[in-house]
Amino acid sequence: MSIGHALLGLLETGPRHGYDLKRVYDEHFGQDRPLAYGQVYATLSRLLKNGLVEERGVEAGGGPERKRYAITDAGVTDLGAWLVTPENPQVYLQSALYTKVVLALMSGRSAEEVLDVQRAAHLRTMRELTRRKQGGDLADQLICDHALFHLEADLRWLELTAARLTELAKAVAE
Repeated sequence: MSIGHALLGLLETGPRHGYDLKRVYDEHFGQDRPLAYGQVYATLSRLLKNGLVEERGVEAGGGPERKRYAITDAGVTDLGAWLVTPENPQVYLQSALYTKVVLALMSGRSAEEVLDVQRAAHLRTMRELTRRKQGGDLADQLICDHALFHLEADLRWLELTAARLTELAKAVAE
């Protein structure tokens, strides 16, 4: 995800200082990977340099002064273009798992074991995500659903590969 565009989107709702941007970002998008303060300020500096945000005053507080940032017209245009640009679908034509299965077959190791171990890891992760989804808010449920659908697709691939191992072993041996 583009941190810069996420910050622009948050600034479109109104001017904010870096601390507030980090808090709101983490609240909505940082459940598994909170944003570091250094990353917030480095990104704001880049956005400022590129004319996508501007400084809108300074707030005095109990600690250091806080600069408020606002999105510029150029930032609104850039954000709008980013929002309607489709993300590249993630295609895993040559995955590490496929490589492990083929190398296991080539070396005489058990490809079934490779698939079984991976299946167990996927199922464990799916159970954890399902628990998290059940206790989460709507945003967390949607994030978990996205991950679960990908894991389900991986499981289908694992089952299909297990069913074709004899055929794959012959192809690898040739």
